[in-house]
This record gives sequence, C-alpha cells and structure tokens, in this order.
Amino acid sequence: MTETLFTNARLIDPVALTDSVGWLLVRDGRIADSGTGAAPTTKGETVDCAGACLAPGIVDIGVQIGEPGERHKESFRSAGRAAAAGGVTTMVTRPDTATPIDTPETLEFVARRAQSETPVHVLPMAALTKGRDGREMSEIGFLMDAGAVAFTDGMQVIENTKVYGRALSYARSLGALVIGHVQEPGLSKGAVATKGKFASLRGLPDVSPMAERMGLDRDISMLEMTGAKYHADQITTARALPALERAKRNGLDITAGVSIHHLTLNEFDVADYRTFFKFTPPLRSEDDRIAVIEAVKSGLIDIICSMHTPQDEESKRLPFEEAASGAVGLETLLPAGLRLVHGDHLTLPELFRALSLNPARRLELDCGRLQVGAPADLVLFDPDAPFLLDRSTLLSRSKNTPFDGARMQGKVVGTWVNGVRVHGE
Repeated sequence: MTETLFTNARLIDPVALTDSVGWLLVRDGRIADSGTGAAPTTKGETVDCAGACLAPGIVDIGVQIGEPGERHKESFRSAGRAAAAGGVTTMVTRPDTATPIDTPETLEFVARRAQSETPVHVLPMAALTKGRDGREMSEIGFLMDAGAVAFTDGMQVIENTKVYGRALSYARSLGALVIGHVQEPGLSKGAVATKGKFASLRGLPDVSPMAERMGLDRDISMLEMTGAKYHADQITTARALPALERAKRNGLDITAGVSIHHLTLNEFDVADYRTFFKFTPPLRSEDDRIAVIEAVKSGLIDIICSMHTPQDEESKRLPFEEAASGAVGLETLLPAGLRLVHGDHLTLPELFRALSLNPARRLELDCGRLQVGAPADLVLFDPDAPFLLDRSTLLSRSKNTPFDGARMQGKVVGTWVNGVRVHGE
C-alpha cells in the first residue's frame, strides 16, 4: 500500500464548486479521503502544498499529435512532457494526422506509442469517415473495440448530409460520441478573419459569424433526426449561443466546447499579421469573446480545451493567408485560463468544471474530480506566480504559441497521474 498526503492545500472542487483550505489523502493511486480540519498522519509521503491550489488534472479534448506522419511537429513523448508540465493528466487526441486514424490498425499503433512514450493518460479519437474525406463511414464498431473514445473528422466538415446522417445513426446505435466542427464550409472556405471593419482594413479574407450558427443549426437538425450523442468542438460566437441553448432545452444529447485562445484573444490580436494568431475558426470580436465567457460561466458551454495544434516554423513563416492555422496549448492552457479568474470572469472551481469535470463526464471517465474513489490525477499550482512566457522554453517540439513574450500568472508546481508524480520535484 502506498500513500501520499497533501497538506495545506487550497482544494479546488469542481463538483461542489468550492475553494477551501484542507488536506487530501491518496492511497494506491486513488483519492482515499479529504477534509478541512487537522490532517491525519501517514506512513507514506507528505506533500506540503504551502497554500497552493490542488485541483483535478485537466482533461484536454482535441490534442493533435504528429504521429503518424509528422513526428517532427509533435511526438507522443514531447506532447506527454508538455502535458505533464501544464497540469494536463488526460490528452484526448485528434485523428487528423498526416495518416488519418481511420482504421483499427492505425489506432492500435497510436495506442502503443502513447502507452510507451507518455507519462499521462492518452485517449485516442478516430475519424468518422474514411480518410476524413466525408464520403464513406469509417468502421466505427471496430474502432471502438480498438479503444476509440469519440469520432470526428477534425476541422473537416462532412458536407454530404446523407453520409453524415448514416454515420450519426450508426454511432447512436453503438453509444459512440461524435464531435463536430460547426462551420458552414462554403462561407468559411479561404477565410482567415471574422467579417467586420477590422478585417476589411487589414485586407484579409473574412467570414461572417453566421457561418458558425449555420453549421450548428445543420448539426442540430441532424441530431433531431438521428438522436446521436454529440459535442461541438468550438463555439466561438454570440450568434450560435441561442441555438445551442434551445437544443439543450429540447433534450438533445449535445455539449459544446471552446478553445482557450478564443476565450482570451480577439480579432485585434492579428493586427501585425502575426501568424501565431491564425486559428480555425478565426479569432472573433471582443463582444463575441465576452459572450462566450459568460456562456462558460453559466454552463451553456461545457468544456474549455487547448485545441493543441503544433505547426513547424516553415508552416507559420508565411504570409498570413497562406500560413497554417493553430497553436500549441498544452502548457499554456492553465495560465491562460487563469486570466479569466484574475479578470473576475470565472472562479477557480468554475474554471476546473470546464477544464476537468465536464470533459471527464462527457467521456464517461471517473477522473476530473476530488471525490473519494476517483483516480488521483491531480495538479498543484500557484495561481498568482507571475512569469514572462518564452516560447523557446516550451516542451512541445513546435513553438507556435500566441502567448510568446506575454506576461502571465499561474505556474504548475506538480502533476500526479494515478498518484504518481510525473512533473515537479
């Protein structure tokens, strides 16, 4: 029997939405007890948290790894180290790799690589259609047997609604979760900015926020037809929120996420055409950003994720329209999220409800909480520790972060997976 006792900790409980000083006992990889009074004695290790915050490890849905095919951008080893350093204890990986993860054999290769190379949990998603080309449904049942936890074509929208409907119906029959990218593809094609005066002044191809609303409306209609279990990967505009609220009120099995970049940055950040600020969907207006933050606080938007998308220098050092989209985020997800706490938009328990509890619930995992019996996947962090982010120090192989040179607050002190320390001294 192994024990670890955490004392003098601020316990961040996303279930009870409490932030209290206390202690937590881990026994054989699971949470055995916790409290706010005098800490018990233990024959095992004692970790004095010195007033730092102890919270459930982050469950990050939508992490892209470069294996197979683009290991130079991100390997399982580098991503695992970055995740541990960022307090991410579970990575849910995307299938939009150079060789799409659309067969059981490819999925099994990914699972073996993850198990041997990463100190954190890795749960792979698989492609919903073969080759992610939207023409033929993938072997969903066999992929589930091989370990797929969800199905998505990533940023590729399935335009053929007959194919999409069949895939959703089959996924429903197996209880599989489908993750969709809600953009109307015709309007969105070639766009790198959100429609408005700012994009016009910069001469950038733009797209109306209604493209997201139209994409969501289409997917909601498909859910009404099929009854599938569905998650929208990124809701980033105020226009889409009423449709999401109606779908939930009508009893559809739908949840929604948003990337940390859309919560903490806006369209003005692309002013100097810096390609590290190029995302899919593009950064939105400040009004949209505030509306989406309020939706996270209310619980309308369930999940905050990093949408970790590593790109090498050659892919980013191009004119804005031609550069690859996306940014790394495993190590910056927590400090960027703490901007919302320091700005009085969210409390710490509300932040971890979206970072840990809700993604775990959506994937039917027993982590993401501090309850007795839950896995001891934990992050210890100082929410007020200031630092200047230097992208060269990131553990990811790719360094494409929009926060390079930014002043941030919040440092991870330690990360534990199943009670075993995987980051920190």
